[in-house]
Parts: sequence; structure tokens; C-alpha cells
Amino acid sequence: MEEMRYGRSALSIKDAALRLADSAASMLGLLGRPIDADALLHKAVAETGLSDFGDDNFLEPLRIFLASCASEAALGLVGQSATKWDVLRFLVNLLRMRDAERRDSGILQEEIRQPIFITGLPRSGTTFLHRMMMADRRNRAPLVWQTIYPYPDLGFRPGARDTRIARVARSLRMFEYLAPEFRALHPLDATSPQECSEINAHVFRSMRFDSNYHVPSYRHWLDADIERHMPAYRFHKRFLQHLQHQAPGGGSQWVLKCPEHLFALRAIKAVYPDARLVFVHRDPVKVLLSVAKLTEVLRRPFSRHVDPRAIGRDESARWLDGTNRMVEAGDDVGLSRPVCHVHHIDLVTDPVSTVDQVYRHFGMELDEPSVAAIGQYVMDRPKGGYGPRDYHFEDHGLNAAEEREKFLPYMIRFGIAPEALPGPRGEEQPRTGSQPEQSLSG
Repeated sequence: MEEMRYGRSALSIKDAALRLADSAASMLGLLGRPIDADALLHKAVAETGLSDFGDDNFLEPLRIFLASCASEAALGLVGQSATKWDVLRFLVNLLRMRDAERRDSGILQEEIRQPIFITGLPRSGTTFLHRMMMADRRNRAPLVWQTIYPYPDLGFRPGARDTRIARVARSLRMFEYLAPEFRALHPLDATSPQECSEINAHVFRSMRFDSNYHVPSYRHWLDADIERHMPAYRFHKRFLQHLQHQAPGGGSQWVLKCPEHLFALRAIKAVYPDARLVFVHRDPVKVLLSVAKLTEVLRRPFSRHVDPRAIGRDESARWLDGTNRMVEAGDDVGLSRPVCHVHHIDLVTDPVSTVDQVYRHFGMELDEPSVAAIGQYVMDRPKGGYGPRDYHFEDHGLNAAEEREKFLPYMIRFGIAPEALPGPRGEEQPRTGSQPEQSLSG
């Protein structure tokens, strides 16, 4: 099967068929219609037999998101169907979580002690660090299948086969069929640790939507007021309480990861005053093309129109803001312990010692079984499991020198060495500084 190559117009037979179906649907007036939030709310109630969503502060962002989808996202047939499925799933989960809380008051009594939040630019090594730390059985993280289906199916009886992991695995295979480049960019399985953006998406306050869709109105609404992150992180804590209550025998230390956390440091401090924070640093110009490419790959199955150059501009602006927030925070965001700073080059050259550095920073101890498990994880996944890449600045309308100038204050502040950048059409620029050949994007 011929896949779409980066920066080329050739479409595979599958892609062409999807575009043809979208064109026919558009001519028939089936696309561009607003998705009815009220209809999905009623459907969730009918499906579950429940009617109490709890706090209704998710309604405003839900309506803004769906309106932005209708006017800006250019959803295709797959995009419309996937969006309705996604929203309905979130609403059903909200109803079932609230019902569980009414039945068992112990859920909201669960203590989430000193959670570790790993954040930094996307593709800087945050995923690699997170997954290495999950090799320590004393740690726990929300897993992909748990964030999609936090509770078994209605009518599930103890002792019966729980099909949630298998269902999520099928969904991931379907998405990889629609977006075959995804796995090389972001290896993910049903049992992988998941980013917190999937949790916050339940209350429709998450950059996950901005990654999957071109929804600038929704994004501007979310960015407009820092207080808008507070409901997301209050819900985030509730979600962890639900997972912890269902599996009290799991690891006792929550380790959480998401680049999105950079934009909600005050909310994290307010909801988790004893939180521990890790910033992962890497040359932002090096990872920018990878971020833009991943966004392009995520959007393409759902949208009739994807503009790589607009994505490049948007991602550059977004993560310039992210680096500025790290510079502003420095070592102290008002938590009980200073920020722990980790550099990508250290993750690459000495991963076990880097994890040990994080543990020592927070007064923790990395035991021998965990050292062995981390070493095995690294050996089993060369380059973190990521595939080859072929990125060029011109494909996303960016200029390497201009991007280097914009991000320079961040690099100086944290002592980040510049990395080699791709030249036009595969011509590699000379390396700046001493950098290893190996690189991790997660």
C-alpha cells in the first residue's frame, strides 16, 4: 500500500477512497452540519439509564468545541463519526463515575499523595522517561484502556471476561489503518501509560482536541483564562481516585505525563499542593518538525483539509509559549520541592542514571529490581521504539534560523545544546556541539 509521503501529494487507494466519499457526502449536504450536543447528552442518558452528570461545567466547553468543529475543522465522514463516538464515550464515563461515587463514598476519600508530573515540549523524551519510571512496579500511571473505559461494560459481573483491553486494541488498530505513520511517531498500545490529556478531555478542557482537530476558536477559548484549567485538574484528581479505588493493590506512586501540564502549573499547584514536577529539556527547534508532523498525522483521517504550513506556524507559537512558561517557572513553581530538570541528552546517553537523578531529587530510592527492569526496557526498545523520520522545515512553512532565534532564550536559560537540523530535502546540516547519533522523540 502506497502511503502518503511527507510533503508529497500522492494518496494511497484508501486515502483516495475516503476523500471521494467525503466529496460525495459534501455534495449531498451531509458534512459541515453542527453536531448536536443535546442529542449526545440525551443518548448518553438513554444508554446508561443515568441522568446525573455531577458538575455541569463541562457543558460550555463541549458546546464551544462542537461549534468549532462545525465551523473550522472541516470534518469528513470519519471525523464526524469519530467525534460523536468520542463525545458520547466521555459523557457515558461522566455518568458512570458520578453513579459510582453515589454508591461508594470511599472513592472521593482516596488520597493521591505527592504525584509526579513529567512535562516539557512534545517529542523531547517525556514519554521515554515516563515509561522507564513505569518499569518500577512501585509506580503507577493511567493506562490507555483505563482512560478510554474507566469502568467495565454495563451489566458486567465479577468473574466474567473484561473486554476493555481487547476493544481498545481493536480501536488502535483501526486508527493505525487510517493513519499508518502514527505508530512510528508515537508507539502506543492498549496497555501503554497514557498522557493526562485523555483524562482532561472528559470535561472538554484539553489540548488533545487542538491536536486532533483544527479548532482555533476552541483553543483560544481554553487559552483565554488560566482559571479554565482548574475544572480539568479537579476532574483529573477525581479520575485518579476512581482508578486507585478500583485497584488499591497497585503501585503507590502516581507518575503522570503530558506536555499540556506546562500550561496549567497554577492549577496543578492548587489541586495537588504536594505535587512533584519534572521538566524535560531538548532543543525545541529539533523537535518542532516532529510535533508538526504528528499533529498532521493525527488530523488527516478526520479532516477534509489539512494545512501543514498552518500547523507549523501554530505549533511554533504554541511551544514558544510553552518554553516561556518553563523559563518563567525556573526551579520554583511554589510546590514543596523545586522542579527537577532533565535533559534529553542525558536520557539518551545514560537513561538509568537519569532516572536515578529524578528519584534522588525527590528523596526516593531506585532499587535494584527497578534498575534491571529499566535496563531491559531500554535494550528491548532501540530509540524508544520510534521509527525513521524524514522532516524538512519547508514542508511546514518554517525557517530554521528564525526558529532558532525565537527559542534561543529558553536554550540559554537551561543550558540546552543545539542539535543537528535537517537541511532542504534530506541535506543534513553540520552538527553544532557534540550530540550522540541516537535520539528519542517521545
